[in-house]
Amino acid sequence: MEIIVGNIRPLASQPAKSPGYDTTAIEAEVLHVRPPRQGIAGPSGAERREKKTNDPRTGKVLTLMIPDGSKLPHDIETSQYKVMLRFQKS
Repeated sequence: MEIIVGNIRPLASQPAKSPGYDTTAIEAEVLHVRPPRQGIAGPSGAERREKKTNDPRTGKVLTLMIPDGSKLPHDIETSQYKVMLRFQKS
């Protein structure tokens, strides 16, 4: 048995996989800001959400307009993405 301490040769490099959308900053316009929902029932008392969750008390709900939607992931409605926001006064 031979024991070698150290690094192994790197495997053949593979090209980086492109996500299919622009991963740089995406410009957006804030259309509306509102406080979080207090409950989950609609006007008729029926459940409006699929999951039974509560919004954070100190949260805000933002409605954004993305002028160039082609910069968004094509599966944004069906996949879970983490969104990071950075605000800059114009």
